[in-house]
Amino acid sequence: MNKNFNRLSLVFPHEHRIMHTEINKKIRFMFISWSNVDQFKKKSYAKKSFYRAANAIFGKIGRIASEEVTLQLLKSKCLPVLLYGLDACPLTKANLNSLDFVINRFFMKLFVTKNIETIKQCQDYFGFSLPSVLWANRVAKFELNFDSFISS
Repeated sequence: MNKNFNRLSLVFPHEHRIMHTEINKKIRFMFISWSNVDQFKKKSYAKKSFYRAANAIFGKIGRIASEEVTLQLLKSKCLPVLLYGLDACPLTKANLNSLDFVINRFFMKLFVTKNIETIKQCQDYFGFSLPSVLWANRVAKFELNFDSFISS
């Protein structure tokens, strides 16, 4: 993507074609929106969907199930909703902090505390990685797969 041009190019490898659009228009593909060349903004409905799924789990099992069960359900059912499609997108520190905040708030609700140090200790104890760490791992895997695809 080049800031000097008034176009944004998207390459779809499986179709071997390039789609051009004007920058001032918004592109929406698979629940992800791009509004400018240098400004990525994930729709707030991804966070809303995460909160909806997490609250549904928490509402059904509440305090009956152990924290391990609740966090395993959160990892397997809710985190994919939050991280969907971000592998191929560059995110700023603010975007990553926003994703981490979502998880920290759920931990605050689960463990009934607002102390961030307690939350971090709980995350370490349960082996729960923040979305910023998961995103970095997924980006590295995506780039490796993309490089092998390009070279073949």
